[in-house]
Order: sequence, then C-alpha cells, then structure tokens
Amino acid sequence: MTSMDLNQTTDTVYQRWWKSWLSRRLPPQNRVTLAHKSIFILPTGFGLIWLLLVVLLFLFGTNYQNNLVIALSLLLLSLFNTCIIYSYRNLAGMTLEAKTGPHVYAGQTVLYPVYLSANQVQHQVTLSYGDNETQTVANVTDKAVQTLVPFASQRRGWTHPGRLKVESRYPLGLCRAWSNVDLDNAQIVFATPIASVTQLHQHLQDGTTEQPLRGRSTQGVEEFKGLKPYVFGESLHQIAWKQLAQGRGMLTKEFEQPLSAPTWLTFNDKHPDLELQLSELTWSVDQLSEQEQAFGLVLPNQTYMPATGQHHRLASLKAIATIDHISTKGNLG
Repeated sequence: MTSMDLNQTTDTVYQRWWKSWLSRRLPPQNRVTLAHKSIFILPTGFGLIWLLLVVLLFLFGTNYQNNLVIALSLLLLSLFNTCIIYSYRNLAGMTLEAKTGPHVYAGQTVLYPVYLSANQVQHQVTLSYGDNETQTVANVTDKAVQTLVPFASQRRGWTHPGRLKVESRYPLGLCRAWSNVDLDNAQIVFATPIASVTQLHQHLQDGTTEQPLRGRSTQGVEEFKGLKPYVFGESLHQIAWKQLAQGRGMLTKEFEQPLSAPTWLTFNDKHPDLELQLSELTWSVDQLSEQEQAFGLVLPNQTYMPATGQHHRLASLKAIATIDHISTKGNLG
C-alpha cells in the first residue's frame, strides 16, 4: 500500500468517525435550537496571529521588565477571552427550522428555505451547504427571518443537501463559532424536461378526435371540478352549503364535461435510455398541464388516472422523478 492510499484510507476512516459522532451528538431534526453541545469554537487565522502577538509582547515585557507592555499583553489576552464568550452567545439560543422549498428540475440550483429566530439579537450569521454559495443574515431577532440556502443538484429524485454549516465570526473575527446541523429537509428534484413533440403527438392521435381537443373539457354537469367564489346571480342549487356552514364563505360547485378521451402517457420498459425517457415524460406532463388537458400516467407498479390541475401535475412529476432514483448527499463542511 502506497503512502497516498494510506492517506486516503485514513481520511475515509476519519470522515466516517466524524459523521458517526455528529449523528449521535446532533441527530437529524426539522427544528433545531443551538446550545453548548452543538456549538464549536476555534481561533481564526487572525485570532492565532493575535495570540502570537500576545506571547511576543509578554516575553518582551518580562525580558525588559516593562510593566506597561506586560499590561498591554494581558489586556489583549482578556479581549481574546471576551471574544470567545461573545462568539458563543452569538449562536447560542438560535432556532433553525426547515421549510419546503420551490420545485426545481435536475441541473438547477435547489433552494432550501431556513427560518432563523433568537430571543436576543444575533449578528452576521452565515449558512452554507458544503462548497455551495454562502448566505449571510445580518441580524437574527425574535421575529423569524427566512433565508434561501442554495445547493447545486445534478440528479433527479430525493436530494438531501447534508449538514448545514452555521457560522459566525462576530464580534472581531478572532474566533470562529460554528455548528453542523442536519435539518432533515430532503427535497424532490424533477427530471430535466426534454422536448419530445413526436412522442406527444403519438399519444394524442386516435383517428377520431382532433388533437387540440384531446383531453379538453368544458363547463357542464357531469364531473365535479372544484369550488370557486360565489358570483351574484348564480343558482342556489350550486352553492356549497357544507363549506358555508364551516365558515368558509359563499362558494359554488363547479362541474365540467369532457370533450374527448384523455391522453395517456406510458412508461416504456424497452426504451434504450431511461433518463431520456423520463425527461421526455416530464416535458409532456408540463405541456399537457399548461394546456389544461386531462392526462393519465402509467408507470411501473403505479397508474395515475386522468385528471388536470397543479396537484395532478406535481404528483405525476414526483412519480417520474423517483423511478429507481438515487438520493444525493451533501458533504460535511
């Protein structure tokens, strides 16, 4: 075994030990309040130079019996100790809570919303996932403030960014206080949409109905579509009395009547490129949803009946994205 292989093995063992130790000390939680067991403090590069200056001044003062220089070194040392306390207080008691972020496609930057709050004002707090862009929050107060922490993802499916690094060098930059928390905020990333007009046209063709009408519907009385705000003059028979009794206001029931048979999007087991097919299905779902056309989705071991609307679109895209997906993990910072 070469020295390089030995170093790589040592690094791997250390990383596994570090992750295992962090998992026991800071288990994954959607809401975390920082305390003494979750905050670490070390001097910064500037802090080490400061300590070196303190030592040099002390040696100079004792060597030349200069009480003024000795007093200056002790003053600088006490200031350093004070910074340790203030660095800790600037993170202690801070609460971080994860929320669901906006939906994105593979290749785009995933934004993870994090809400920060604290009983006392805390300053210059930075947050980051691994080597991704750092977000800085100038002031954290008792009113929760939201920040979007970016994480680059190139793969579809459930994506976990790993541990969030929370860091502060307040007040003088002599000490670095930080924490690595796991907010347990895995988020779905949809497959990258790739246009496939030919495939979509094949789904739309049936020989009897014109393509623009395929899967479309119009106002009617056959199928319940949803609720909408009451408009003066509408029939009282369409009022949603149950919702009115619940205090939700005047709502009317809306019905629709399909103009033609819906479109079916089908997963092909024999397709030579799995990712390409999933990308084309994603594009087809977006196109049909944008045109408000009803469509059904047939995937391995699951079938989504024809429907329209944003809920149906998101459910379909999620099902496509999680076919034999591989979760991604962020590196510890």
